[in-house]
Amino acid sequence: MKLLLLADTHVPKRARDLPARVWDEVDRADVVIHAGDWVDLPTFEALQARSARLVACWGNNDGDELRALMPERADVTLAGVRITVVHETGASAGREKRMSAAYPDTDVLIFGHSHIPWDTTTESGLRLLNPGSPTDRRRQPHCTYMTATARDGELGDVELNRL
Repeated sequence: MKLLLLADTHVPKRARDLPARVWDEVDRADVVIHAGDWVDLPTFEALQARSARLVACWGNNDGDELRALMPERADVTLAGVRITVVHETGASAGREKRMSAAYPDTDVLIFGHSHIPWDTTTESGLRLLNPGSPTDRRRQPHCTYMTATARDGELGDVELNRL
């Protein structure tokens, strides 16, 4: 199962639209996962319409209209992999310990907010992934997103893609 991981798209404030390469990834993905900060409803609707399946949460920059359409925390099991999607996880210092305690029944936690790509595994085995942002690199050298596969209870082929 092919996964596309996105967060912090911030359309139309940081970009007019998602990059064409991201839309191509949407077309190839079995599941698109978005960890919040959409900012506008048309982007959500376009991604939902074009995705084979969309799993999403809202972020701190998403208003009431978007918050009415998705949860603050989304939980899903894909090919046996238990995934939780949230926008914020707090400060990077101590993140692994805090998230292991907060999400003991999750295999993979996908988050956003910082626009900083993150890929670590905690002592408890929880995988933490932040795909960065495909539209607003902030202090990063590149805009980014992630791709991965889920198969037989395992997450694999995790790749940070630079735009």
